[in-house]
Amino acid sequence: MKNYKRLLAYIKPYLGLFGLAVVCIICASGANLYLPWIIKDMIDKVLAERDMAMLNFISVSIVVVFAFRGFFYYWQSYLVSYIGQRVVVDVREVMFRKFQRMPMSYFDKHQTGETMSYLTNDVGAIQSALVDNLIEMFTEGAILIGSIGMMLYLDWKLTLLTLITVPLVGSAMRIFGKKIKSTGTVIQEKLADITSLLQESISSIRVVKSFVRESYEIDRFKVENELNFKATMDNVRLTSLLTPTVEFLAAVAVTFIVWFGGYEVVNGILSAGALVAFLTYAVNLANPVKRLSRIYGRLQKAMAAIDRIFGVLDLKETVNDKKDAVELPKVVGSVTVENVTFSYDGIHNALENVSFEVNPGQMIAFVGPSGAGKSTIANLIPRFYDVNSGAIKIDGFDIRDVKTDSLREQIGIVPQETLLFSTTVMENIRYGRLNATDEEVIAAAKAANADKFIRDLPEGYQTQIGERGLNLSGGQRQRMAIARAMLKNPQILILDEATSALDTESEKIVQSALDDLMVGRTSFVIAHRLSTIFAADKIFVIDKGRICEQGTHKELLELGGVYSNLYNIQFSNL
Repeated sequence: MKNYKRLLAYIKPYLGLFGLAVVCIICASGANLYLPWIIKDMIDKVLAERDMAMLNFISVSIVVVFAFRGFFYYWQSYLVSYIGQRVVVDVREVMFRKFQRMPMSYFDKHQTGETMSYLTNDVGAIQSALVDNLIEMFTEGAILIGSIGMMLYLDWKLTLLTLITVPLVGSAMRIFGKKIKSTGTVIQEKLADITSLLQESISSIRVVKSFVRESYEIDRFKVENELNFKATMDNVRLTSLLTPTVEFLAAVAVTFIVWFGGYEVVNGILSAGALVAFLTYAVNLANPVKRLSRIYGRLQKAMAAIDRIFGVLDLKETVNDKKDAVELPKVVGSVTVENVTFSYDGIHNALENVSFEVNPGQMIAFVGPSGAGKSTIANLIPRFYDVNSGAIKIDGFDIRDVKTDSLREQIGIVPQETLLFSTTVMENIRYGRLNATDEEVIAAAKAANADKFIRDLPEGYQTQIGERGLNLSGGQRQRMAIARAMLKNPQILILDEATSALDTESEKIVQSALDDLMVGRTSFVIAHRLSTIFAADKIFVIDKGRICEQGTHKELLELGGVYSNLYNIQFSNL
């Protein structure tokens, strides 16, 4: 229950309301406990002694008790629900913050759908555990304790005889609880698999349809859905078996009550009304035990989700600020890479002993075969990953010694595949600098050669572009990304094959915008098309994680090595 206690710690800000809710639960439960006493007085005084005053009192008290019970029941439900929902909101926010801080290496290893499942399926299970189950647990617990108290008052010997079955009930709940939690873990994992498959299939719907693989995807979904069904039914089987087991043990207790209680009434030790009241309290005792066993089963299932959530929250954030990290001042733009070695998996090196220096304002290009390590360099400069050995310095500051936010605020990135948000064009560009005015956004769009096509959209800058901006062309999305980078106004710029996916006409427009963007900035260009880097101050040829050649376009052609070979392949038919 360690993680459940950690979850309950989230109730701490709402302890005042929680205490009030507990008071309401006790009062509402107390009203239920008064009803068997009414039955006792009805039998022993009204029927046996023909006491009309007691009959009148009982009649009035029934109305009063139910009004009292209704008032406190409303507030117990409202307050517990409010607290539970607030805790769920807080946990979901903590989870989202955690994912925002997680290093890129985490997202390399986990599917988007799996990550989404933590915030939807697992947090949803917590909601059930804290709201519905918590209300029932406290209500039934109060009735259980109150019933035992009243039973002890009526006949302590009969009460002790009744409670013989309690250890048996506890053992049954413990045995079943472990198995229910185990099946609950499987259910949450299968839900995560379904969410991952849904996200993957729907986000790739164009590929699915182009290859006519709808039936294949349906079959994949059916398999995962069936596995989830089987896991759920295993859980249901155990939960369903727990309740009748507890009910049987409760029936044994009632049998003891009927026999021994009847014996005491026959011998004049106990009144008939007291026995009926005792039996009613015993039923009140059996019902909470039965309901608590169901709650226990549901809590064990929810525990699987709680364990998964805290498993993520406990993950180490491998890229984080040192305690003594300093703000990186406004940079001039000099970059030094010193003997950098890096591996994504800890086995194969993506970069090995790479070193180079870049002066402020220079345009640097990286070329080489796919998988050579070009994009890895682009990932290390903004510290998406930490180097295994060596160092990267900007204006003499080791990037591991400065606050990550202050580093990335001064680096602009234009990737090969631009990701836009499902909001307006204006807000997508403003993402580069959130406090920018509309005029500054429009100025950035003009500088990126994007203003004309934006104004031709149905609602201009206020046009909702849809999920990931798929209703825009590749060139249009890329120009919006450039506008976003221009608005950010970084001193260091990284262009990761920013034009490789564009047609010739779009490439010319985008390249013109990129040329304007790079003016006066230290720029790193990862190039697929060599025509975009002829004017680079220095070109580094990367092969198998090492720099094998470096120089200007002219120098590398004269060298007649890897770069010259790449050039001949691209331009041999011209």
